[in-house]
Amino acid sequence: MNVVIVLVAGLLAVVAGMTAAAVRAKQLDKVAVVDIAWGAGFVLVALVTAVVATVLDDGTGWRRWLLVVMVAVWGLRLAWHVRGRAIDDHQGKEDPRYAEMLGGPPSEVGMGTVVRRVFAVQGVVQWLVAGPVMVGVVLGVEWWPVVVLGVLVWATGLFFEAVGDRQLAAYKKQPKEQRPQVMDQGLWRYTRHPNYFGDATVWWGLWLVGGLASGWVAGLATIVCPVAMTFFIYQVTGAKLLEKTMMQRPGYPEYARRTSIFFPLPPKKA
Repeated sequence: MNVVIVLVAGLLAVVAGMTAAAVRAKQLDKVAVVDIAWGAGFVLVALVTAVVATVLDDGTGWRRWLLVVMVAVWGLRLAWHVRGRAIDDHQGKEDPRYAEMLGGPPSEVGMGTVVRRVFAVQGVVQWLVAGPVMVGVVLGVEWWPVVVLGVLVWATGLFFEAVGDRQLAAYKKQPKEQRPQVMDQGLWRYTRHPNYFGDATVWWGLWLVGGLASGWVAGLATIVCPVAMTFFIYQVTGAKLLEKTMMQRPGYPEYARRTSIFFPLPPKKA
């Protein structure tokens, strides 16, 4: 029963976060605001469910706070990183990914369409992906070594995401006439999207800590969560969608032929 209560609390947190983001998107006429709500929303879910779980069991179980810290470090860093791109970049226009998906900004396509196709979808995915965290804050730990393994996997993902973002930011700061046509240094030498790969890896780590470490039943019940996150990042709003615009840039098709799109691999020889 406690698990059900925590899952409902997590759903309410998602609804509150996405509603606030949709209101802000309408004010700014930019759907990309949802990118900020994506990372920050997971932090809200983790915190709300941890508090509810603590009330339900008189505050026992410190693993839930480990999960909150892990989600907060990842989610707040991500929200802070994308805030400029979501609101200020693209010369005041909509992010090309969402412009292509919707056909225009909220003022043109209507908020009803935006909510159904973006905020509602991402809200459902957010609640689903957060499953291991919501389960982990209310259940006990059966396998502590899995918790340790999960933290290591999470840290690997955070490294790829944070370092990849930093390397790309440093590349963009170089004068256009002096920098290479495409970013193919550092982690970007081994994968065209180290940040997206890191994002997915973070959630496989959280699944280990919050899901599998709670036992086989919890692990099997929540494995769909990191699978959904990986699919969403790779196929829906992440790598594959960005590739459509990147392939039009000079030098990118050549870069794509020698570099893995997602999983880090040695570059292919010309």
